[in-house]
Amino acid sequence: MTPKLRIGIIFGGQSAEHEVSLVSATSVINALNKSKYEIVPIGIGKNGEWITGADAMEKLKNNSGKNVVSVFLPPVPSVKHLVPTEKESNISGFPQFFEKLDVVFPVLHGTFGEDGLIQGVFEMADIPYVGAGVLGSALSMDKILQKQVCTKFGLPGVDFLWLRGTDWEENHNHGETPLLLNQLANMSQNQMINVMVERLGLPVFVKPPNLGSSVGISKAHTKKELARAIKLALNYDKKVLIEKAVENAREIEVSVLGNDRLRASVAGEIIPSNEFYDYDAKYVDGASDLKIPADLPKDIHEAIQLMAIKAALATEVEGMARVDFLLDAETNRFYLNEINTIPGFTQISMYPKLWEASGIRYPQLLDELIRLAMERHERRKRLNLSFQPKQEWYHE
Repeated sequence: MTPKLRIGIIFGGQSAEHEVSLVSATSVINALNKSKYEIVPIGIGKNGEWITGADAMEKLKNNSGKNVVSVFLPPVPSVKHLVPTEKESNISGFPQFFEKLDVVFPVLHGTFGEDGLIQGVFEMADIPYVGAGVLGSALSMDKILQKQVCTKFGLPGVDFLWLRGTDWEENHNHGETPLLLNQLANMSQNQMINVMVERLGLPVFVKPPNLGSSVGISKAHTKKELARAIKLALNYDKKVLIEKAVENAREIEVSVLGNDRLRASVAGEIIPSNEFYDYDAKYVDGASDLKIPADLPKDIHEAIQLMAIKAALATEVEGMARVDFLLDAETNRFYLNEINTIPGFTQISMYPKLWEASGIRYPQLLDELIRLAMERHERRKRLNLSFQPKQEWYHE
């Protein structure tokens, strides 16, 4: 009989998307085939504490449940398992949680989960993990860098500007030459606003570039709203992204799966209950609608699928991603919006629903993601990570 794989499911985290992560992880845990996998729940609180145990999810959701123990994952290849913290004096009831982890499945949306930081821990611990690697995660998480890279590869996106929080808060007006990297540097707030409106028009979307789930995003119709939107975004990030709004925009999404050889799902369309697909429209009011597959001409559908794969390749994303587009309903011109390396994973989330419509059911999708994680880890293990100089000059 084949032994079960021990899968560490990591959820929660120090992020504004903490609550979304709990719902996604609950869905993943419920859908995993228990005859194939032994599940190790690993919760990360908003204070950064790691816990495991039968009540780890309940502890983070409702602060109840006593069957938890405080742990950490050492970034040491010889360990490969959770270790209790020094404050835990009695761990007799938790021996199963301190055995070797075969694979880690991070269901951590946003900061500290989707930005490459925790992926670096997994790499140093030499444990296979689901989803994009350090570079792909970090590059895709920062929407400004993501757009700059994808533009270099010829992938069309909407016109945008960005600013640093320090530039906005220090309110420069020294007549200095703006830095080449940022066209809004060394200006007063009024000058920045004027440049944004002159370059992008109104309305515009204002976003914290290193966050997801529409947290901190605003649609600004006036200069006054634009200033307020920038202030809101700076509550969540040290930079702000300002994007030109696409008139008559349809929100189209495609799921991508694979390592070196990627495949794309059918495209789906979000029909938001609000003016745009904000946090409430995604998770709270339940009034948004999904149309799968999206009603698109065949050539447009195939072109969007191809661009989703190109976007993942350009940003070195492996494992999985949900790639979002904006489509002008009048002209059928489409724009790459963003790449999400750990998309929502509830039963009604677009990533699994798009694959279900493409012929891969939710439990089989999880199997494939775990297989891809192990495949990539094996490929990396074949690399030569050491070098023997001709002379041992470093002893001298």
